[in-house]
Amino acid sequence: MKIAILVGSLRKNSVNRKIAKEFIRLAPNSMQMEIVEIGNLNLYNSDLEENPPQSWKTFREKIKNSDGVFFISPEYNRSIPGVLKNAIDVATRPPKNNVLMKKPAAVATASGSGISGIAGNMAIKQAIIFSKMNVLPMEIYIGNMNSLFKEDGKTLIEDTQKFLKQILKEFEEWIEKIS
Repeated sequence: MKIAILVGSLRKNSVNRKIAKEFIRLAPNSMQMEIVEIGNLNLYNSDLEENPPQSWKTFREKIKNSDGVFFISPEYNRSIPGVLKNAIDVATRPPKNNVLMKKPAAVATASGSGISGIAGNMAIKQAIIFSKMNVLPMEIYIGNMNSLFKEDGKTLIEDTQKFLKQILKEFEEWIEKIS
């Protein structure tokens, strides 16, 4: 199964990107996960729909060809990062061409703080409810990110690896159940 990962942070050393890469590394053989870049998407403007930018076409095609979408994001100002909201808008507009419609989804937020992006997590879910996405009924909050990696700053501690593997197992079972 193909899973598109949308990372809501553009920072090179983003903890959310690190988590996305760990999900890819830990994914079972049955699950092919790929980060679909969103930083290059033109801002959504319905006037461009007559002749959509290539960045939209490429992005929409990747989402359309996926079996599920995994959102991994920080929380900005108790909400959703603008770049991720733009990606959701590009994927869902116009409504008749919504490539997120009824797709399985998982939503995770990660943060260096203990709060772990709860409001951002809910804001993502609010933005995708229009698409009737089948969201994994599991709250995925990853807080205190800086303490979850070993001294090298790249390798997750074992308990966190187990947690991510459990999320992947549940997501895989969820996709199979609703497909």
